[in-house]
Amino acid sequence: MDPSLEKVQEVWERETAIVEGVDISGPWNRMFGQRVIWDYTPELIEEIARLPSGESFAWCYQCGKCVPVCPVDVVGDYGPRKLYRRAQTGINLLDSPDLWLCTTCANCLRVCPKQVDMIQIMPAAREHAMLSGRVIPSELQEALENTAKYGNPLGQPARKREAWVKDAGVPVPILHQIQRPVEWLWWVECYPSYHPRGIDASIALARIFHALGLDFAILGREEKCAGDSQRLAGERGLFEMLAEENIRTLSKYEFQHIVVTDPHALNAFRKHYPKLGGQYDVWHYTTLLARELSRLQPLLVRPLPYRVTFHDPCYLGRHNGEYDAPRQLIQAIPGIEFVEMLRCRENSYCCGGGGGGMWLDSFAAGHQRRRLSEERVLEAVSTGADTLVVCCPYEVSRFEDAVKSTGNEGRLRVRDIAELLAEAMGMIGEATA
Repeated sequence: MDPSLEKVQEVWERETAIVEGVDISGPWNRMFGQRVIWDYTPELIEEIARLPSGESFAWCYQCGKCVPVCPVDVVGDYGPRKLYRRAQTGINLLDSPDLWLCTTCANCLRVCPKQVDMIQIMPAAREHAMLSGRVIPSELQEALENTAKYGNPLGQPARKREAWVKDAGVPVPILHQIQRPVEWLWWVECYPSYHPRGIDASIALARIFHALGLDFAILGREEKCAGDSQRLAGERGLFEMLAEENIRTLSKYEFQHIVVTDPHALNAFRKHYPKLGGQYDVWHYTTLLARELSRLQPLLVRPLPYRVTFHDPCYLGRHNGEYDAPRQLIQAIPGIEFVEMLRCRENSYCCGGGGGGMWLDSFAAGHQRRRLSEERVLEAVSTGADTLVVCCPYEVSRFEDAVKSTGNEGRLRVRDIAELLAEAMGMIGEATA
């Protein structure tokens, strides 16, 4: 055989052999310099491409740009190009664990020359898998059932959604109690209402809003999950049910703007609620506070001697374009030394919680060398920072768990930006690692 063809054959065998279970035996085609794959399966590509919003799956031309930026590939074996290749060679995405590993972080879409859109493809494929009776991971199933029954994935009763208010130390108006128009309707969301570390950030943010004299109120027990992560996990019907209920609730009250704690709620209200009739002016809390920085900065009276780094949430940054506001707030805090991680802003890494990943940790652990949150914590530690700053409610608990599991407890603390600001305002005590 011609030496150049031997090299081509070697590369081709290495490439095809990465797909477990594919038979690469067969005749060598000397004319085209490639092995004939007898089980080439375009119908598996077409099955995904025929789904509503799935058509771009067929546009992949295997350039591979998506793979090095895919956060799951960093800790496993993933990426749109690999999913397409596997479908070519007989692996049905709908029956594969790969269906549930994508976090819809959008970093692949950022670099794809063909605009293969996994943010559209994956929810469509997951929905089709659910509707066709395929088995879904049990922990995801539980979160979806809790959301349908209780209005939140944690399975907590609606009456407890506003319970955190009694510990806020400042008035937190609830709309059904005050019955008056407000400027800012604060959409607290589920984890900031129920999870202990989410509640810490809610208390800090309530105190900041109060100190700034903002005219705000919350829905309390009338609020239900905004539903964006459930939609991305494949439960579009559940998302539409939640959205319609929330839109009906909001129609009872008068307000000028919505401010959200959660970037996933921001994404839902901006991009998907309008399709169902819910048109609102929606802000993430960091954008609002950055706008108020001239009034906020004089209140930051306590220097914080921390070396901090910041994690860009996928659904605040890549999905909704906000990179500057969190950094402006961090850098306004006296005493702070700010350092960036290698992967930041547009190329930021993913915590692993998006696209339903918040409820798939145990499942994903069986298919990855380490959790995405652990990879990110190690990157934060490598900067020499003692504090990892976040502004998405999924991230505090995920990263605190990862700090422990990577052996960095006592070396790295995790804090929401709201907690740091409130600490610098003298409203909460000093942070400990």
